[in-house]
Amino acid sequence: MATAYKRAPTIPISHTEARTYTFTIHDLPQEDKPRERLIAKGPDVLGLSELLAVIFSVGTRKEDVLSMSSRIVKEYGERSIMSESNPTKLAKLLDIPLSHASQVVASVELGKRLFARNPFGVSVIRTTADVYEYTKGMRDLPKEHLRGIYLNSHYKVIHDEVISIGTIDANIIHPREVFKPALEYAAAAVILVHNHPSGSLSPSDADITVTKQLIDAGKLLGIELIDHVVVASSGFESIFDHLQ
Repeated sequence: MATAYKRAPTIPISHTEARTYTFTIHDLPQEDKPRERLIAKGPDVLGLSELLAVIFSVGTRKEDVLSMSSRIVKEYGERSIMSESNPTKLAKLLDIPLSHASQVVASVELGKRLFARNPFGVSVIRTTADVYEYTKGMRDLPKEHLRGIYLNSHYKVIHDEVISIGTIDANIIHPREVFKPALEYAAAAVILVHNHPSGSLSPSDADITVTKQLIDAGKLLGIELIDHVVVASSGFESIFDHLQ
């Protein structure tokens, strides 16, 4: 029986000069495309980038849908994507069309509402080690992310979102951005987490300054900032241990 041809990821095409053919989702065998795999084998066999590709359905002029999905997962991390509830902000952070960002937010919200009916699996955070276990997926992100974890009075996570992407700076991180979600979700306390792509766990002077400012702002609002944790490939460190 004849064997079907399968294209290699990169094929030189000879014209007057050698050109490189870029591999796209259209080059995958039909049975290997994310939607077809979903239909044939179910969602469990798909990776996160493939699931995103199914949600997006199409890419853009500059990016194939699977390339876009893979880039997003690699650059921004699973929790960073899933914790953002503002489509406009997500579109800007991920450099994707607003329609795609809206699809992600709607899909995540649907999952959250269905999951909320199940009391099992609710995260309870009581220690810095719990924070690290909850956020260790941030260790290998190539950019610095500042994340807010919002707790009720029983230390259960009621909300989780990326506040900013980029270097932590007291002139950029405003208390409003940190505590607005706390007010929206009636949180009793906030934990901040950010990653150091360098691998160093030592907080910078800016990290300490921002933390002190946010502790004071939380006191005025009656919402306690109970920890600010640095995570990196080498482990985790509480900035509170460095406050004077």
